[in-house]
Amino acid sequence: MPGTLDGSSSPKKRKRGHTTRQEVARTASDDSTQSRIVQLESQILESRRHYNNIATLLSIGRDDGKKGGEDPTAAISLCRVFCRLMANGNMSATKGASDAEVTIVHWLKAKYGDYLEMLLATLRGHSIGKGTALTLLMRLVKNEGDCLRAGQDYFFPTKLYSRVLQAALEDHGASETIDELVQKYVTEYDDIRFYTLATIHELAAEDRGSEVLQTFVSNTLSVLSSIYAVPSSGDDIDTFYVTPPTNSKNRLYLVTAHKKQAQTAWLALFKLGLDKEQRKIVLGMVSSRIAPSFVKVELLMDFLTDSLNSGGSTSLLALSGLFYLIQEKNLDYPMFYQKLYSMLDAGVLHSRHRSRFFRLLDTFLASTHLPAALVASFIKRLSRLSLQAPPSAIVAVIPWVYNLLKRHPTCTFMVHREVYGEDKIGELRNDGMNDPFDMSEEDPMETDAISSSLWEIQMLQAHYHPNVATLAKITSEQFTKHAYNMEDFLDHSYSTMLDMEFSKDTKKPTVIEHEIPATIFTAHNTETALDSRLLVKMWDFT
Repeated sequence: MPGTLDGSSSPKKRKRGHTTRQEVARTASDDSTQSRIVQLESQILESRRHYNNIATLLSIGRDDGKKGGEDPTAAISLCRVFCRLMANGNMSATKGASDAEVTIVHWLKAKYGDYLEMLLATLRGHSIGKGTALTLLMRLVKNEGDCLRAGQDYFFPTKLYSRVLQAALEDHGASETIDELVQKYVTEYDDIRFYTLATIHELAAEDRGSEVLQTFVSNTLSVLSSIYAVPSSGDDIDTFYVTPPTNSKNRLYLVTAHKKQAQTAWLALFKLGLDKEQRKIVLGMVSSRIAPSFVKVELLMDFLTDSLNSGGSTSLLALSGLFYLIQEKNLDYPMFYQKLYSMLDAGVLHSRHRSRFFRLLDTFLASTHLPAALVASFIKRLSRLSLQAPPSAIVAVIPWVYNLLKRHPTCTFMVHREVYGEDKIGELRNDGMNDPFDMSEEDPMETDAISSSLWEIQMLQAHYHPNVATLAKITSEQFTKHAYNMEDFLDHSYSTMLDMEFSKDTKKPTVIEHEIPATIFTAHNTETALDSRLLVKMWDFT
């Protein structure tokens, strides 16, 4: 049986959850407000005598907005009211209407304007009701397009949508709003995408302060980058948010019209100015999203040329875009390979973008129709740079050189150049030779690399790192391998190469010093300070 518990450890009664009077009063007040809103709405829809209830609902909605937008009941109710009024034609004055009717319509439009301002203020603010405000505004966009056509074949409320888009693009904390707008509307409906691009072009022309402009550019880039591509054929244009036009010749059904809107939107964004990171994002999308959406791809040349002159990784990405236009769109850029050659400097093999550069370089030099003198210049320059490069970069240069030699057999005699004639051989033995390759020449066609040899690769066969030395010996053997897969060599670093050494199985114990020295950086005999070791003779570590 359980033992007797003393008074100090007697079980205490659990307190029941209780609600404070303030919470009870707040709940009752909320229920009362919601019931009142429902009643006001039903009265408005019953008779125009109760139109003044709209002003009351607006007042309730504004009060809720000041509290953070926790209860959007009034805003939702007003949306239903105005949608019903539009559908019934109460928001438009008919021909021959009396002055009283016209006055009522004007009053309703004024209240509708107040309602839109309330929603836009919520969308621009920091309340929790921004998502609800966006949904209601887009519902009104659809309702205006469907109900205010006035006999037109198609009507899109560009004025209202422009205000919605502007509020979202100029809001610093609108990342979630932008995502919702893009996912639910821009990428889903062809007409929304079309007018989004058209509106961006118009909004970009407006003057803004520096902070607002920076926010506008960032948000606009987010919207445009989410549009993967415009329709490639008329059959792809079949999803409309507003009632679609019946006329098949409407511009919404024309692929060219969609591309023109995308083109003007991107060009308007470029004119506003992009920072370095934004420019990189754009350059990464040129070949996949931006260029296919342009009617005149040559309009991208100015942006790509400016980016090419920026230097660093930005130039690298710009080269990729330029090469796409040259290869796919037949555009001419005569200085392309000269600019590419100028990027082969001492820092390229130490850059964190090294692997990306080699991938692009392999693509740029893939054609077998390139001049041998140009290809030899690239081979020679990278071979020379590899003498001062880290091992992780050298293991990428050597197979790249091998692949290029296999692709361009006319350059293979650079591997081993014979000297003929006794006079030439004697002169070479006595005086040596000067490498004819001109490292300082900027034009790859004028470096005279074709007359040189790859003695740099021969030197790498004595590299201190065993992996580099072994890999460099492939140029001294028969070129039986078709090509190396560059992906196996591009992503190496000191860490990966060290891990490879640690993972190797040792077949025999490593040879080490049989006697542990007492000192390493100082003389072995401290009294006489004499030592036969070369390290101590050459350096003073005292």
